[in-house]
Amino acid sequence: MGTAASPGFDTEALRRGIEGQDASALLSLYADEAEMRVVDRNTQPSHPKVMHGREQIRAMLDDVYSRDMTHKLEQCVIQGDQVAFTESCQYADGTRVLANSMMSLRDGKIVDQTVLQAWDDEEQ
Repeated sequence: MGTAASPGFDTEALRRGIEGQDASALLSLYADEAEMRVVDRNTQPSHPKVMHGREQIRAMLDDVYSRDMTHKLEQCVIQGDQVAFTESCQYADGTRVLANSMMSLRDGKIVDQTVLQAWDDEEQ
């Protein structure tokens, strides 16, 4: 069976999980051995935050989606076993975050994800 016959990635489940702030629904899209890397203002490219496996990814998703903020899936592109998406977020105080993700799939599940986040600068 080739890639074309492998299970597809559920982009609507991704949208529902992100916009519904449902960490459990999002976690169901990951393979057990998935790895996620996050690069942002606190974790630079040479030292990204790396989560191995669904339990570490679950802790991060629970934290992010429990915050007082809105999330919107802006774009999602799938090509073979690669998925890229952009998520825009806004905290209650107006601070905005833009996150871009590139993911690799196996059998329709996320096995590898890199997230790049850009935050509004804090105004002091």
